[in-house]
Amino acid sequence: MDYRLLKDVIGLLEHFHEENGDATGATAIDSFKLWLFNKMHGQKLEQPEPEWEGKQQGRSVESVISTLFVHLNRYAKMYAKSAIEDSMFSTQEEFIYLINLEAYGPMGKMELIKRNIQEKPVGMQIIQRLLAHGWVEQRASTTDKRSKIIAITEEGLRALNVQMPQIRRATQIVTGNLQYEEKIELIRLLTKLDQFHKPIFQANNNRSDLLNMVFDEHLTLKN
Repeated sequence: MDYRLLKDVIGLLEHFHEENGDATGATAIDSFKLWLFNKMHGQKLEQPEPEWEGKQQGRSVESVISTLFVHLNRYAKMYAKSAIEDSMFSTQEEFIYLINLEAYGPMGKMELIKRNIQEKPVGMQIIQRLLAHGWVEQRASTTDKRSKIIAITEEGLRALNVQMPQIRRATQIVTGNLQYEEKIELIRLLTKLDQFHKPIFQANNNRSDLLNMVFDEHLTLKN
């Protein structure tokens, strides 16, 4: 028996495990074969279609994706709540608003609210809480005296910096066991979805006719 071949195969399995984590069950060998082909030919093969609950009963891929988005949002909120435990932050939106103000500088109230994909009443409540804490300040716009500009304060920066290590840990945990290449592909796909939905959200359409409008104007011609 050629033990050198066995050693080479074991080496490949170890490399596969390092890149993909544990792989067990009936799909393990298929995953390994795809990985080995990609390594040899420098190209990506399509992964076999996954199984999901209700697939045999006709559950659609859209239903699965929507459910997974809901689940992942709840998981992210769970980690965010842990990140701000025992702090002066009451919601994750508060530190997200501060992060945006630090990253992009002072901006109008509505610009800040829209950047965080929220409706005006909810966004205004968040801004009021930030003002009450002294984490942001508002001043008259130099271009429109009727509007207010929101800026992060030194106290807001201190509060944010104190909590940032935990916030960074929470964001790392949310991506779980994805490999770097998978994270990049996920960013590409989620960005595509975000670019589809954002203008629809910002148009502030009538909710009673929203589904029909989006389906007729944005999906029908593409399907």
